[in-house]
Amino acid sequence: MNKLSHVAIIMDGNGRWAKLKNLPRKEGHKEGANSVEAVVQTALKEGISVLSLYAFSTENWARPKTEVTYLMQLLADTLSKFTEDKYKDVKLVFSGRRLGLPKKILTKLDEVIKATAGNKKLILNLCLNYGARQEITDAVNKILAQGKTKITEGDIEKNLYQNLPAPDLIIRTSGEERLSNFLLWQAAYSEFYFTKTLWPDFKEKDFLKALLAYSKRERRFGNRG
Repeated sequence: MNKLSHVAIIMDGNGRWAKLKNLPRKEGHKEGANSVEAVVQTALKEGISVLSLYAFSTENWARPKTEVTYLMQLLADTLSKFTEDKYKDVKLVFSGRRLGLPKKILTKLDEVIKATAGNKKLILNLCLNYGARQEITDAVNKILAQGKTKITEGDIEKNLYQNLPAPDLIIRTSGEERLSNFLLWQAAYSEFYFTKTLWPDFKEKDFLKALLAYSKRERRFGNRG
């Protein structure tokens, strides 16, 4: 069976889920937050070391202001839950740009990161105000600020938002089959799993189905035909 350390998920389909049920878009986001809880708990049970969730991209700011405001409030509420006892084995880390995030989100984010720093079983990498091109650009600028004129792959890897193993498996829900500016550097040899299941419906059984599909694959890293 393939060793599985890091799973990354592009959580897509909240709006379509709400539309299919003739509900406001915010109801899709609300149920999507429940799916976050489900996959985190499943990751803990399955012994996954790192779970990266694409929570809010740099492009998502273009959505209607009322929707963005609601998403930020839902995010704050969700962050508060990660200090509850059922998440005592989850360490929260953050990937993304701080600039542009509301002050209350940054404050809550810092509080939870500090409170969970000693937790060891699962690293939850929250990709928030995140864009992969921006991450690579920020890494290069950090290296240049150090005075280097020749940049290696190792330099870039060390200056990404988080020093984490590359994802073994990237999951995208809702039927879309693209990365959408997510972990472009880290995804060089990742396996991909696409499902038509909308994110609010993606719970434990769906996650386990993706993990099973991954376990049956033969991974190649460019050294075999």
